[in-house]
Amino acid sequence: MKTAVVTDSTAYIPKELREKWGIYMIPLSVIFDHETYREEIDISAEEFYKEVKQRELPSTSMPPIGEFVALFEKLMKEYDAVISIHLSSGISGTFQGAVSAGDMVDGIKVYPFDSEISAMVQGFYALEAAELAEQGVHAEEILERLKEMKRSIRAYFMVDDLSHLQRGGRLSNAQALIGSLLQVKPLLHFQDKKIVPFEKVRTSKKAMNRVVELLAADANSGEEYRAVIIHANREAEALEWKSELESLFPNVEFLLSYFGPVIGTHLGEGSMGLGWYKK
Repeated sequence: MKTAVVTDSTAYIPKELREKWGIYMIPLSVIFDHETYREEIDISAEEFYKEVKQRELPSTSMPPIGEFVALFEKLMKEYDAVISIHLSSGISGTFQGAVSAGDMVDGIKVYPFDSEISAMVQGFYALEAAELAEQGVHAEEILERLKEMKRSIRAYFMVDDLSHLQRGGRLSNAQALIGSLLQVKPLLHFQDKKIVPFEKVRTSKKAMNRVVELLAADANSGEEYRAVIIHANREAEALEWKSELESLFPNVEFLLSYFGPVIGTHLGEGSMGLGWYKK
């Protein structure tokens, strides 16, 4: 069985890695003043953070189902199955779009997978699936490995300004108000597919230190982990943090990634995250 791997742009897998592993990407979009830009295609993260300083915050949109259908129909010429890995169904309809498109296409078996998360932590699933697919592992066995990964995956992130999440409906009004009034820098995570506060911390530095404690609770077992530091236009600080963490955790492989236009719209510039899973 030959299996294709599809993910969406919010995984923010670098183009060279997507090409290396043959991962297909469906873009989500940001909309500035009725102008639609497909992230990772029409607009880069760097361009996005420049634009938002000069324009109103954009809205975001999921891919049209027709794009999924067209891609799946194209893939059926070469593949027997597709594993389609997407950002959490609790914050976007993208996963459901893949489900619906899979039901509309005959001639190829589509296995939609809800990562229940986003950004490069979602990308970990796609990379793992692509490596296994290249080895000829059956699609259903790949799905079992992804479910196993889900048990060890952790991700935490902190935002500078809760108003973006509140405005986009990804965090409740009450939580946003409390955070802004008390100058709290809440540590956030995904729970039951939605973004919720994990702990309330007074400063970004304390939040980052707390995430390191959480990583240590897993990584100090001595087992091998893969982790990613994710930033919203804070590359210098992210690189510095990566260097610190590499010296603390020699058994953890650290990558660097970013929050691109769609996720950056909801988190805001200055956000920082850390995610990991057991290899």
